[in-house]
Amino acid sequence: MRSPNLSALKMFDAAARHLNFRLAAEELNLTQGAVAQQVRRLEKDLQVQLFHRRPRGLELTQVGQEYHSPVRRALAMIDAATVKLQPMHTRITLSVPPSFAAKWLVPRLSQFSQAHPDIDLQTDASEKVADFRTDEVDIVIRQGVPPFGDNLQVELLSYFELCAVSSPDFATTIAPVKKLQDFADQPLIQDNHFPWDPMLEQLETSASRRILQFNQTALAMDAAANGQGIALAPRLLVAAEIARGRLVSLWQDTKPNDGGYFLLCPTFKGSNPARDSVVQWLITTTKNS
Repeated sequence: MRSPNLSALKMFDAAARHLNFRLAAEELNLTQGAVAQQVRRLEKDLQVQLFHRRPRGLELTQVGQEYHSPVRRALAMIDAATVKLQPMHTRITLSVPPSFAAKWLVPRLSQFSQAHPDIDLQTDASEKVADFRTDEVDIVIRQGVPPFGDNLQVELLSYFELCAVSSPDFATTIAPVKKLQDFADQPLIQDNHFPWDPMLEQLETSASRRILQFNQTALAMDAAANGQGIALAPRLLVAAEIARGRLVSLWQDTKPNDGGYFLLCPTFKGSNPARDSVVQWLITTTKNS
């Protein structure tokens, strides 16, 4: 059995967290094929199967689950040790939901680098609860409804403003959507936040409701763009793909909603000019999206 190299372990870790080679590749700035090939090579070297390849994504095997936990801890220790070597005032770690990272943040990172070449912005795509006292995280973006806790600066980046979207070709096959009831018999797509469920509960109909389920908003959006049905996603995430013509908006929820994407950072860690610059950039850029 050959000892795995660090690069392969990083690709395995990213694929295990996203359960998707494409999203892992986007996080690592690599091609999907390169990540998949390295993971296959790692499985060959270790002589074990780490993933089940499913039509809708990846699933860790039992061996993969047991292996990922210590690998993730080891990589975190390496990252933490490396961070300590860097000037702390220029390195900022931002934790964001994977779909927010893929559909909104990643396409704009070059803008940030041009505006702030002196700040090393590290991105952690995660939805887990972050502890600013123990985790190596400076800023967190999360979906939710306030309040979020004490000793936190909280900034609203965007309300959800849920939009029903489909591919342009799919939109031509259905009647214009004028009310929520018009979705009752359509093939629907949603993520693990289950946005369709509370809306469909309002309908008094026995019509068949077919819902294609994904664990991430980005995957639901991609399925809609590929003509598999109608996805319900926050306007902030779908706006760019609507502008590009990859998706079309069929309907938008106009009811007031306290939920949205919120930026959180600790007030107990004192001033940090670099962190403040990132916060201001995120606020300004989301408002203009």
